[in-house]
Parts: sequence; structure tokens; C-alpha cells
Amino acid sequence: MDRSTDRGFDGLRCPDYIFESSWEVCNKVGGIYTVLSTRAKTLQALFPDHLVFIGPDCWEEQHSPYFVEDDSLFADWREKASQEGLALRIGRWDVPGNPIAVLVDFKPFFAQKDAIYTRLWEAFQVDSLHAYGDYDEASMFSYAAGRTVESFYRFYLDENVRVVFHGNEWMTGLGLLYIRQHLPQVATVFTTHATSIGRSIAGNNKPLYDYLCAYDGDQMAEELNMQSKHSIEKQTALHVDCFTTVSNITDEECKALIGKPADVVLPNGFEDGFVPTGNAFTKKRSAARRRLMRVANALTGREFDADTLIVSTSGRYEFRNKGIDVFIDAMNRLRFSEGLNRQVLAFVEVPAWVACPRADLQNRLESGAEVVYKDALENPYITHWLHNMDEDRVLGMMGYLGMANENGSQVTVIFVPSYLNGTDGIVNMSYYDVVLGNDLTVYPSYYEPWGYTPLESIAFKVPCITTGLAGFGQWALTAENGRNSIMNGVKVIHRTDYNYHEVADEIRDTVLEYAKMDRGDVAKSRTNAFRLSKKALWSHFISYYRTAYDLALCKAEQRMKSSENQ
Repeated sequence: MDRSTDRGFDGLRCPDYIFESSWEVCNKVGGIYTVLSTRAKTLQALFPDHLVFIGPDCWEEQHSPYFVEDDSLFADWREKASQEGLALRIGRWDVPGNPIAVLVDFKPFFAQKDAIYTRLWEAFQVDSLHAYGDYDEASMFSYAAGRTVESFYRFYLDENVRVVFHGNEWMTGLGLLYIRQHLPQVATVFTTHATSIGRSIAGNNKPLYDYLCAYDGDQMAEELNMQSKHSIEKQTALHVDCFTTVSNITDEECKALIGKPADVVLPNGFEDGFVPTGNAFTKKRSAARRRLMRVANALTGREFDADTLIVSTSGRYEFRNKGIDVFIDAMNRLRFSEGLNRQVLAFVEVPAWVACPRADLQNRLESGAEVVYKDALENPYITHWLHNMDEDRVLGMMGYLGMANENGSQVTVIFVPSYLNGTDGIVNMSYYDVVLGNDLTVYPSYYEPWGYTPLESIAFKVPCITTGLAGFGQWALTAENGRNSIMNGVKVIHRTDYNYHEVADEIRDTVLEYAKMDRGDVAKSRTNAFRLSKKALWSHFISYYRTAYDLALCKAEQRMKSSENQ
């Protein structure tokens, strides 16, 4: 059977089955969930029910909001797998495309942990002696995922079937190495979305970029107590059939810190099927703006008119890496800009250690939309109480800069430290509904392998500011042939290890520029943002995965031919 032209692969080798593993399959904890869940629809269309995601069964007796179990799927194999010591739940991931998902209970393998690590050292020299934190949990899941692929393959498939096993992040490395050793006919692909050492260097306030070529990954792993995570990541990258990452900037990181460049760069795409259109878009945008200004009035006692410029930053609470610090600083500098001619309402939407939504704020919000408050609540800059109010870095910086939303300032900054899932108790709207209400978003990352938040923003026709240290920022510059202004929908600010103050000033100046735009220019900027987002759809970016699959399958075929000739 000639499969080279199946599914439009244009002469490239095409897998018959794809198994893809991640800690974030049916487990929404970070950005990789977005990568996999939005890509699923495109891959499922290419490989209908020959795409199988493998994730951790973290739910025990609880209902998973992301997974729908189906006892009829692979019922005969499930029984065999159980006899082999694999406790599996099989069903579908409740995302567009509804791909098959297998959740594996990894906890039983903790009893074998030392023996598993010993075999890993003997075969691949992976150092697990310095493991701590989530290393053991991730590794036992990864081992269980590898065993699951092996079991499925031996039950249903044979060497005439082309199979790819794709793992994401160091947390899947053990399983990939297991398959590489025990099922060499299966092609392996490994994606590092961010190197463990690069993220750690940046997170420890060390200069990453100017000294990248001088850093030794192994030495830095020892200095930062990251030996085990770095070791599994490095050895996986060296031994899989195709090593990949998500952007050119992370590829440079891989070369320097792992000692191997990526074989293929896989940029993160987007599925825009849930972006509302027409009247639905207009209604949702209006509802979001009303809600955000309602919350702001109830909290601060300040009135916000329809012309208020709503700005936000969001993402994981990595204070320096995500540029939360420079966003706050830029908003503070904007407070003193003489040219600002309208109110600016800025939100920091970053989940923190939330204790509870503020009861006093809830009481005001429940009093009716017609009530306009004139007096501020205590601490009129945060919507939820935190367990660590005195140690929180956002609050600490705002306090240091004297940002208390006092009367007379045209810039109001509000910290929303809760996940925007629609049930936070204050905003009570999902993140995707909230982002619609923005006029402008700011993501001034120092360390950002890709950057989904700016891509999501422009998909909702909200222009954004990002940096050249984000993979998305670099891609946007290339996609726009170097054109770089907020009028084009994305402003990419040049950022280095040492130009923090220049970045803060440029953010301030860009927000000021946007605030002064007339309606026609704003409409052009929003249209250009939306147009750019269309270039990043998975329908375009899936071609990079085709290349990765082809390369991995080619190496697996060569390996098997070599073993036959020996």
C-alpha cells in the first residue's frame, strides 16, 4: 500500500496512527493545553480516530470537565491492558474535533520507581538522583504513557503500520525513551515548548540572551538544582527521531543549553471557530465592556464613560518572565503623561493565591447596574482577597509606585488575581468573553517561547503590544515583512536583558498613540490585527507537523532496515 500521498501529505511519509502525550491532555493547567486542544480538530480531520491523546488520570473519582468516557471504545484492548497492569479510562477529549483520549492512572508505578530510574540510567544515562517536586509524578505518568502505546501497538498493530509517538515537554521524556528502546519501529517526536534551564535562568533574574552562547546547560542545571529535569530533557532530545520546538528563539536556546538544535520548528497555531461573528461579536464586546467598567466603578468609586480605553495583560503569574512588572511600570508612567486625553482602565488578569472574592465588592455588584458609586472600597485595586496579600509581587509593586487609584488620575489599574472561568465571583465571565472588551492588550514578555495570549487577542480583533523575545512577536514581524506599528495590529517592542526602562517607555508611548487614534484608524488597526491572526491558523501551520512526522518515520524506517541487515 502506497501511503505517501494519503491525506494530502504531498509525497511526505504519512503516519497511520499518531499517539500524542502530555500532562495537559484533558488537564487544563497551562498553555500546552491550548496548543493541543486547538490543534486536535485539524489533526482529527486528517487522521479520523487514528489520533490518540494520552493524558494523566488526575481526577480519581471526580468528574473531569474536559473528558467524556466511552466504554465502547477499544473495549477488547482495555481488558488486555488491565491484565498488563494498566488502569485506563478511554473516551474523548471534549474539545473541537472530539479526538480519542486515554487517561492513564500512573500512581501504581510509584512502587517500581527506583527500578524504572535504574533502567533509564543504564540505557540513556538519565540522572534521576536529584529529582524533587513534580519530577516523580511526571515521570511515572510518562512511563505509563509509554507502556500504554506499547500495549495498544502489540494488540492492534504491526510493522506494516506507520506509527508516530509524540511527547510534549520533559514530562513525557521517559515514555519516549521507553518506546525508543522497546518499540524501535515506532517513530518518536519530542517537542520542548520551553527548556527547563532557559526558563529557570530567566526566572532567577539572570541575563539569558546576551550570555546564551556562554552558558553550559549541564553546569547551569547543577547551579540551579535542575539536574534531573535537564537530564531527561536533554537525553530525550538526543535520542528521539525528531526533536522539535515552537519558535526560532527557543531553537537558539536548545542549541546552547541542550546541545542540539531542533530538527523542525513547530509554531503554535490557532483554531478560531469559537470567535463570535457579526451581531454576536458586537453584543459580547459590549457586554464585556459594561461588566469591566461596572466592576471598576464598584471597586474604585470612579465613573468610566463609553470612551474609556480598556487595556489588559494576562497569563501565568511569572512576574518577570511574562513582563507583568514592566506592564505595571508602563501604566504608572502613563499616569504622568500630559498628552493623555481619555481615561485608561488597565487590568492585570493573572491568577494568584486567591482566598476568596471580595464580599464587599460582590454586595455592590449585586445592587443593580443602575447604581453608580462615588466612594471607593478599601484597597480599591484588587477584586479578590489573597492568602498572601503582604507578599504578593503585583500588589507590592503597585504599592511601591503609589498606584492606589486615587481621584484625579486618568489611569486606573485593577488586579484580577483569579482564573476567569465564568465563576470567579466578581467578573463572572470567561477569559475569551472578557478579552473581547479590551481595546488594547499588552504582553511585554522577557521569556516567552511562543505566546498564545497575543495571538488570541488579535483573533478577537484586539490589537496588542508584545516583544521580540516572544516567539509570536518574532513570527509577527516576519509575517508582516518587518512592518511594525500598532496600526498594523501588533506592535513588537525590541527587548533585551538590560533595556527594561526603554521597554516601559515604549509601551507607555504606544498606548498613548493608540489612545489618540481616531475611529477610522482604530478600525484599521483592529482589522489588521484580525487579518494577521488568520495567517496563524492550524490549517496553515499543520504543514510543519507533516514535515516532523515524515522525518521521524524516515529515521525509524532506516533504523529497522539497519537492524535487519545486521
